[in-house]
Amino acid sequence: MKSRKIIYTIFKTCIAFVIFIIIAGLAYKLCEKSYKFGYRIFAEEPLSPAPGITVSVAIVEGKSAMEIGKILEEKGLIRSAYLFYLQETVSSYHGKLKPGVYELSTAMTAEQMMAVMAAEPQEEEVVDSVSSNEADFYGDPAMEADYDEGLSDGDSGINSGIDDSQVSGNEVIDQ
Repeated sequence: MKSRKIIYTIFKTCIAFVIFIIIAGLAYKLCEKSYKFGYRIFAEEPLSPAPGITVSVAIVEGKSAMEIGKILEEKGLIRSAYLFYLQETVSSYHGKLKPGVYELSTAMTAEQMMAVMAAEPQEEEVVDSVSSNEADFYGDPAMEADYDEGLSDGDSGINSGIDDSQVSGNEVIDQ
């Protein structure tokens, strides 16, 4: 009878130990997955290296971050819509995503995509008729003085010591 009680105690202890090992293993796996998911919220890598595949995405008015995430996941730009939703929630772009048509790439992180979708529309720049090389030339007083000295030599606007390609950058001026 005593030996039966000892065997029962050993068996019960072994079962408790096995259950403890299983619970500890499951807790470890849960912690590991939670850590990796939390890490991905702040440090998610792009799906592919540069240049990636560019995809056109249309976002309409009233879409939530989760709905936008689902669109991006369906287009193959992100791994998880839920992860995108959490990334948007903790980012500086929270609530700032705007409707529009965007060119996004698989080489972009979710944060880079949010930056594109939250950016203010760029206004067209008015281009001045002066080329950038001429603007650099006319904006530098030292170059203007050198050019003025060359003109005062009486060679009617052509500085004989400098060829035309040096005067205006890489452009050649026909005279």
